[in-house]
Amino acid sequence: MNLSPLPTIMLEPLVRAALLEDLGRAGDLTTDAIVPKDLWATTVLSAREPGVVAGLDVATVAFRLIDQNVDVKVHRADGSKVAPGDVIASVSGPAQAMLTAERTALNFLCHLSGIATATASVVAAVRGHGAKIVCTRKTTPGLRAVEKHAVRAGGGSNHRFGLDDAILIKDNHIAIARGIRPAIERARVSVGHLVKIEVEVDTLAQLEEALALAADAILLDNMSVDELRQAVAMVDGRAITEASGRITAATAPTIASTGVDLISIGWLTHSAPILDIGLDYHVL
Repeated sequence: MNLSPLPTIMLEPLVRAALLEDLGRAGDLTTDAIVPKDLWATTVLSAREPGVVAGLDVATVAFRLIDQNVDVKVHRADGSKVAPGDVIASVSGPAQAMLTAERTALNFLCHLSGIATATASVVAAVRGHGAKIVCTRKTTPGLRAVEKHAVRAGGGSNHRFGLDDAILIKDNHIAIARGIRPAIERARVSVGHLVKIEVEVDTLAQLEEALALAADAILLDNMSVDELRQAVAMVDGRAITEASGRITAATAPTIASTGVDLISIGWLTHSAPILDIGLDYHVL
């Protein structure tokens, strides 16, 4: 997988805040009291269960923010599948720094690898269909960039990154605007030609109205499989179709078989379980 890493300047503020939260007002009392400053060690990051790796860049930043002398050698890059016992990376340098950064590095690495693993499971479930698996804005506050990167590591794609890169007209927008037509018309005169407009619909009647107004994409919210098939036929390639609403790896194949272009899943980022990854030390 050719997955470009996020720039370090994006990662440092997230990791710095996490380290400061852990260090508190007095630093690492345990490590500072027990581990000599001049002791160097090597560590091995290894998988304890099968999954997909994501977050190595973030973990690396955690170690190096504590001490620039820590060296991280990656053996299995983000997006790689791993089995129990597989070595993901080796870390060597001052033992104090590695012990102090260990929990923050693992918190990020396990969480993001969990997202990549969950995404990969759904991507595998719909293989053979044309639908892409995409995440949503249901992300951990402050971690959206790295969580969406983890979705890409798992073979998924990203929906909009925030409120500022596309228009998504949802049910409350429609209610306040008093209809799909005024909502789309107001949106269209307010943004430039490069901004896409997507409309959420939950009935075929709403879909027909959105299509008549040339929406770029249609979010088919909580529709049955039969309704999704009818919706895809009605759209007939005139807009991007997106299915959403309590979709799992078990239900995704049937939904993908309806012909929708996208399947959006919020739990990939807000509820995916971690991937268990350990860090073992060998004193030099």
